[in-house]
Amino acid sequence: MLTPASIVTVSYEVKNAFLFLSVLEFAVGILVNAFIFLVNFWDVVRRQPLSSCDLILLSLSLTRLLLHGLLFLDAVQLACFQRMKDPLSVSYQTIILLWMIVNQAGLWLTTCLSLLYCAKIVRFSHAFALCLASWVPRKMPQMLLGAITFTCVCATLCLGDFFGRSHFSVTAMSFVNNSTEFNLQIAKFSFFHSFLFCIVGSIPSFLIFLVSSGVLIVSLGRHMRTMRAQTEDSRDLSLEAHIKALRSLISFLCLYLLSLCAAHLSVPLLMLWHSKVGVMVCVGILAACPSGHAIILISSNAKLRRALESIVLWAQSGRKVRVGHEAACGTPTLC
Repeated sequence: MLTPASIVTVSYEVKNAFLFLSVLEFAVGILVNAFIFLVNFWDVVRRQPLSSCDLILLSLSLTRLLLHGLLFLDAVQLACFQRMKDPLSVSYQTIILLWMIVNQAGLWLTTCLSLLYCAKIVRFSHAFALCLASWVPRKMPQMLLGAITFTCVCATLCLGDFFGRSHFSVTAMSFVNNSTEFNLQIAKFSFFHSFLFCIVGSIPSFLIFLVSSGVLIVSLGRHMRTMRAQTEDSRDLSLEAHIKALRSLISFLCLYLLSLCAAHLSVPLLMLWHSKVGVMVCVGILAACPSGHAIILISSNAKLRRALESIVLWAQSGRKVRVGHEAACGTPTLC
């Protein structure tokens, strides 16, 4: 039987630095995703129709807000309450599984965004592909509802499996109180099985995302060859749309793969090597990835950019008014 490596303890300074970084990542994540949510939700309040892209961004920003909240709870639980030599507490395991479920919902929403980009940007020639491209934007609300329903079903099965196995673990431990090692193995198996169940539920959406992103890349390559064959050197709006869509999707793919590697690596760090520093690094990576993608979404979306520019201009004008007022009050004739 494999024996765990020596327990890695963290100093007071490392713990404080990790908590400071977690608060900073939580603040940035909440700020950028709340901005995306409020800009689109304000159109709902004003009863203006939302485009399919805006509807996806509204839903995606809401899941990212929940994601950052869970990651912050994970960081606090890890730094202040979870001891690496003890079995993982039920609350800590529940936070990790909820993060997996919310992350799966975010992946489905990003997949819907990728499909929408394909339908609007790629120029299809096959009749079936043309029908599918015209069907996707019209049925986007139903697709989002289906994605959320699939995630809820997976969440119900995953949590039901986790709490059912946790009850079995408690029952089994009551019969073998003298075998501490056996109790630890039962608890680890229960958590790992539920964790693996959540990962399997993310495979369909990830494959669809890869296929749609691949179609966009092929379309961009075909479009670039067509442009080189032409003599005019004019500004191509289709090329700009391709580049903006791919920048958003490829950045998400890179960040998602990075967060997926961090999530998978955190499991042996938690359960086998008991390295709290390693788990802290993984949690920091997991919290940084959604914020980075949200910033890229803001820079790629014209509506969000206009809203951000309006806020910046409003803040600058307010600052100029305050400075002018203070300067006026500083003159002897007025004060």
